[in-house]
Amino acid sequence: MIYKIMLNRTFFCFCVFVFNNFVENLNKMKKHLLISALFALATSAYGQTTRVQVIHNCADLAADSVDVYLNGGILLDNFAFRTATPFVDVTAGSPITLSVAPKTSTSVADTFFSVTVTLDPTRKYILVANGIESASGYSPASTSVPFRLSVTDVAREAAAASGNTDLLVMHGATDAPVVDVRAGNSVLVNDIAFGQYNSTGYLPLPTADYIIDVTDATGGTVVKRYSAPLATWSLTGAAATIVASGFLNPSVNSSGAPFGLWAAPAAGGALRQLEEVARVQVIHNCADRAADSVDIYLNGVRSFDNVAFRTNTSFF
Repeated sequence: MIYKIMLNRTFFCFCVFVFNNFVENLNKMKKHLLISALFALATSAYGQTTRVQVIHNCADLAADSVDVYLNGGILLDNFAFRTATPFVDVTAGSPITLSVAPKTSTSVADTFFSVTVTLDPTRKYILVANGIESASGYSPASTSVPFRLSVTDVAREAAAASGNTDLLVMHGATDAPVVDVRAGNSVLVNDIAFGQYNSTGYLPLPTADYIIDVTDATGGTVVKRYSAPLATWSLTGAAATIVASGFLNPSVNSSGAPFGLWAAPAAGGALRQLEEVARVQVIHNCADRAADSVDIYLNGVRSFDNVAFRTNTSFF
């Protein structure tokens, strides 16, 4: 009897554990299904559709979450900064009106941004919310970089070739200058300005872990360096959008989110942050004759051989 009671309790606890995990996963599925269902309802009256993803990259604190309306009906409620929808079907071949309102909106009448477009059913789209909505507190101000939806019609939901990860780069940092993106000596993106996508479209990169630099337009000065762990993130065969996000100088931008690179996968959800990597220079100033020249190892691998006293490495 005692063993039976203990087994029953163990079975009960196991059932509770399974049920809780089922509910958690179900809630995640329901969120994506709800977004898809809302888009489906909004497009059900029309025959032609296309595929669209929406990414919230507006770092204005007044737009930390927004409500998005399609043809006057609520589509996305409290759509948060640095999140993305999955790709969904949207009406094509007929005009549609997308409107953006504060998270406290009660109807489309509260809209602060609206645009009417006709989408091509033969294309796929990504829409990135960028810019500044607030009248003050930001530099540059909303008069120079107003809120907008930056649109591209070359979107992909998967890589064009197996073994690759296809990346689309979008500059959405209002106070960042024209920049390049480089991997070693290779220029991945040349002279991209705020509000622009990479002019050459997707970068078909063999899936691996990369170190990439954001440089000034000349390529001579590294502004930031990041780790892009495409293999670690298991992105083989996937497509994603990399957005420059936040502010280089938060102190003059209402202490908003700092600058960074964030990845929006085609499946949507919270954007994934590319971690910043430090740049280091080593200077040999040890006058001990036993250390007149030294070898320097990084993570167990010899990276610099016979570094002499009173010399230094380059930045790495």
